[in-house]
Amino acid sequence: MASDHSMDIMVQFDFQELKNAVEMAKKEVANRYDLKDSKIEIELTEDMIKVNTANEYQIEAVVGIVVSKMVNRKVSPKILDRQKIQPAGGMRFIQEIKLIKAMDQENAKNISKMIRDNFPKVKPLIQGDTVRIVSKSIDDLQEIIKFLNSQESIKIPLLFTNYR
Repeated sequence: MASDHSMDIMVQFDFQELKNAVEMAKKEVANRYDLKDSKIEIELTEDMIKVNTANEYQIEAVVGIVVSKMVNRKVSPKILDRQKIQPAGGMRFIQEIKLIKAMDQENAKNISKMIRDNFPKVKPLIQGDTVRIVSKSIDDLQEIIKFLNSQESIKIPLLFTNYR
């Protein structure tokens, strides 16, 4: 039996499921009575989702539909980083929603500090966009998972992998 146990904490999501959720949202927007003939555009790229509507209220409605479809397809809405709504000209508004694809250094340092402060027996190591946790006890790793999932201050979806 190994003397040390470890796990990795990272940010990852299934892009195909996100694509399916956006396609389902497009269909619902096209069929919904209050949004039907508004020429609403939802565009998904590798890095962001762009929503183009006639007014700000429609943007909120469309983003709500996208989020509900994401939740139905088990994609965390925490991957969405909503930017400011901007006028697009021609009485249209646009909102860019960036996709969080990896853990940045600021979040990695924050998570590492939280773990060090609350679990003095474990050793967090930042490795690029991953935080590796090493501990003598596998129970400590389970407690860390519960602790991090309960934290409201963490605004990114965490994935716990390589748990051994």
